[in-house]
Amino acid sequence: MPHNASRHLAEGPRVGIRHFTLDDAEEFTARARESKDLHHPWLFPPDGAEAYAAYAGRLIREPDRAGFLVCEKDGGAIAGFVNVNNIVQGGFRSGALGYGAFAHAAGRGLMREGLGLVVAHAFGPMRLHRLEINVQPGNAASIALARATGFRLEGFSPRMLHIDGAWRDHQRWALTAEDATTRS
Repeated sequence: MPHNASRHLAEGPRVGIRHFTLDDAEEFTARARESKDLHHPWLFPPDGAEAYAAYAGRLIREPDRAGFLVCEKDGGAIAGFVNVNNIVQGGFRSGALGYGAFAHAAGRGLMREGLGLVVAHAFGPMRLHRLEINVQPGNAASIALARATGFRLEGFSPRMLHIDGAWRDHQRWALTAEDATTRS
């Protein structure tokens, strides 16, 4: 279903970002089902209506999360998503990013553009100071996206997150508002 560009919070040459809505369930879950091979074993986005409602509901309601859909400007198709999780305000002003491309958009540079828009939004209107991406060491595509968007490798955390039935090691990539400004 095409989406109105005026709903975008920010736009680049090929994509815009906007918040999740409950009305996105059908397209999002269909794209998640089509992308299972691409995502496994790294992430498991909701692929059914009930799971999507719970997932999107948390992103919409909870103040320590913000979810963004990366949508193609030409036709409005959802290309992927970027979530800012574990948002902390006060002196820390930080968030942890999670993201995924959908199979039809993978390898086309759309997520790089979309992640850049989310980073600018997080450091701008959201007033965050630091963003972190935690990536399993074998996830070459996600590491390449973090690197291409200006994140720097800060460290390694053994058994950091429980994913797909086991505690998984992660690399920690980070970017501050000052780092992003010097890259512009």
